[in-house]
Amino acid sequence: MNDRYVIMRDEQDTGAGRELYLDHILWEPDCGVRAGGNIRHDGENLLVHLWAKEKEIRAEYTAPLSPVHEDSCLEFFFMPDGEDRYLNFEINPNGCLHIGLGRNRNERERIVPDNPKELFSIRTLRTAEGWETQYRIPAAFLRKYYPDFVFSGILKANVYKCGDKTVHPH
Repeated sequence: MNDRYVIMRDEQDTGAGRELYLDHILWEPDCGVRAGGNIRHDGENLLVHLWAKEKEIRAEYTAPLSPVHEDSCLEFFFMPDGEDRYLNFEINPNGCLHIGLGRNRNERERIVPDNPKELFSIRTLRTAEGWETQYRIPAAFLRKYYPDFVFSGILKANVYKCGDKTVHPH
């Protein structure tokens, strides 16, 4: 990962997780799209809830390995402290998930698990203001790539909202 990661640690965490707001506009002009969510765990799963306020949603892709970053897309990149490879979860409003593992965007292997919607309990919902998604990442899945993973450690993470081929690219 690059230098734009956030180390999240809450020593007073009650289990509710912290609300995240994606409020830094990078690379493209501000088109009014906003996003946020929260990341937490239940001791068995990393629980991801992300939302986007986006009036004109693009949701074309449904097949594994699709370039969901071209659709309305929410991304969660993370790695445990001490690791040098990160997992990248990109998802669109159809629940189409694109997963990668690597040191950077050029050295990433694609991961295509069987039944990703079932494995990760993916749920998406369109709202009056945009869309949201919830999914879980089981500890057993994480330990395939990070054998010593524990929920009590530090997780370095980025959350992005993108849409390369939306009406308002962002």
